[in-house]
Amino acid sequence: MSTRLETASDIRSGKGHRDENFPVASHLIHPRHRGAILAFYNFVRAGDDVADHDDLAPERKIALLDGLADSLTGNGPADPEAEPLKLELAARGLPPIHALELLDAFRMDARKDRYANWDELIHYCRYSAMPVGRYVLDVHGEDPARVWASSDAICAALQIINHLQDCGKDFRTLDRVYIPQQVLVRHGATVEMLGAERASPQLRAVIRELAGRTLALLDDGANLPDLIDDLRLSLEIAAIHRLAVVLARGLTERDPLSEKVHHGKAAFAATALGGIVGTLARRPFRARALRAAAQGAHR
Repeated sequence: MSTRLETASDIRSGKGHRDENFPVASHLIHPRHRGAILAFYNFVRAGDDVADHDDLAPERKIALLDGLADSLTGNGPADPEAEPLKLELAARGLPPIHALELLDAFRMDARKDRYANWDELIHYCRYSAMPVGRYVLDVHGEDPARVWASSDAICAALQIINHLQDCGKDFRTLDRVYIPQQVLVRHGATVEMLGAERASPQLRAVIRELAGRTLALLDDGANLPDLIDDLRLSLEIAAIHRLAVVLARGLTERDPLSEKVHHGKAAFAATALGGIVGTLARRPFRARALRAAAQGAHR
């Protein structure tokens, strides 16, 4: 059956940017940038759907992902999933590197379903998450030397939060486990515990440790809204960061196998607003954050 699937468009899941755990190009983003971000999201979503398809062999997934890459770079036939992003990149004079790196992450997903330790997981995040933030910042013309490091920390944290929230579903439906084996062993947990209706005490300890390390990543990236020149993007990042902190804290207390960790709409909006208000209050003192970032870069 899978051999009749010719392009990534044939297996789209139907999931869109409004279904994500965190805002994607919300109306805080200036309209002139939203199209470029949504084109990137749709391209990446197509690749992610390929990687997560449960009826495709790894080799077929790789071939479809290679086809997306070739279409984006002009080395293959046009693909409707790639053309909008290709046009946006050309209009802005941006390279396709960030999108291509995400395809590398999806190739990893096609070949790899276990991670040995935290460093391996962060390496995966380098390709599966960090390019997203870098692309959004590049679209806005932000200085990579100033903002990429903090963005990388936040993006890795967002990815790991998603992994922890979905750890049971990923194991049951894809036999994919992003929780590092080293952490499981340290707490006496096993991969099979992810298939239970409720997390065991050992697995809860694993999730708490990883949520704590994720909070540390978010702390590393907390200065990002103050480093961004574009006010609207700064507020978007502040809202996302605040939502991520609340979710990561929730994972230190809740069981993602049996409890809902994500916010309801009202709590979601209130949490995001708190991040926005805090950033606006600090904006008049932004020069201080920029000086601190410059001093850190020169150490």
